[in-house]
Amino acid sequence: MSGHHHHHHHVAEGGAGDRRVAWAVAVNVLLTVAQAVGGILAGSLSLVADALHNLSDAASLGIAFAARRIARRPSDDSMTFGYVRAEIVAALINYTTLIVIGLYLVYEAIIRFLDPEPVDGWLVVIIAGVALVVDLATALLTFALSKESMNIRAAFLHNVADALGSIGVIAAGALILLFGWTIVDPIVTLLIAGYILWMAFAEIGAAIRILMLGTPPEIDVPDLVAAMSGVRGVKSVHHLHIWSIDERHSALEAHVVLREEDGEEPDGEVVKQRIKAMVSARFGVRHAMLELEHTATECRGDSAQVVGHRMMETAAAGHDHHGH
Repeated sequence: MSGHHHHHHHVAEGGAGDRRVAWAVAVNVLLTVAQAVGGILAGSLSLVADALHNLSDAASLGIAFAARRIARRPSDDSMTFGYVRAEIVAALINYTTLIVIGLYLVYEAIIRFLDPEPVDGWLVVIIAGVALVVDLATALLTFALSKESMNIRAAFLHNVADALGSIGVIAAGALILLFGWTIVDPIVTLLIAGYILWMAFAEIGAAIRILMLGTPPEIDVPDLVAAMSGVRGVKSVHHLHIWSIDERHSALEAHVVLREEDGEEPDGEVVKQRIKAMVSARFGVRHAMLELEHTATECRGDSAQVVGHRMMETAAAGHDHHGH
């Protein structure tokens, strides 16, 4: 990190964040061991489930922060876009593991329904109480950072799911102590699993969309094309590709056909600057690559078949001989 002298505030913030997480990981690992041992001794599936989950918490925090550090690396010859997407990849990994854990818990709970086992209530309640405190502490440590990063949000969700799990386990333990309702154990496990799956499926889409080069959700493409075509000196726009580099930055590339004004070609550089200023101000796109074309040299036929357009062009060719 010493090479980043010009980023003082960034390093301080990053360093403090990294320290927070080192603590969070250490506490979670200790807790996992305690819960697993306790769960096996007490014969409580929901405690063992919670322990597994805590292990994944520690792992998810570790992955999230490794990714955060990698994402800060400057771009180089092998990664010309920089490493910012490391965080998106980490979020995808963490949501995927959450889904796997959720499905495994469903499977375990169903087996418990079919073959209930006695649960030692007190031990369960005490250990889950300790776990709840740790989960809430970890969630608080990561909450501040989760607002601006999908990556940390995935790790934060692991923690929230965990805290809920602990509350559920305490409730199950109490009901078993009071009424001897062992069936509560698998019911609580199912509820926790349901919540984990619901959250993971709701959030994983955004990570996949970015990795699939999807259009940023807040941008309406027809709107963007209309706005670009409305810029003075522009006749039409085609081959528009727009994608998210990460959660906060998007980029676009397009071919722009210039419109003649009073029989004269407009100044391409001026038009380019107008478009860039407009897409930055109206659509928040800071990175625009524009290829200018004159009406006479407007791309047609094969040269128009850019990546991703081949299928569409071929389909259109049947009823439109220009390829446009």
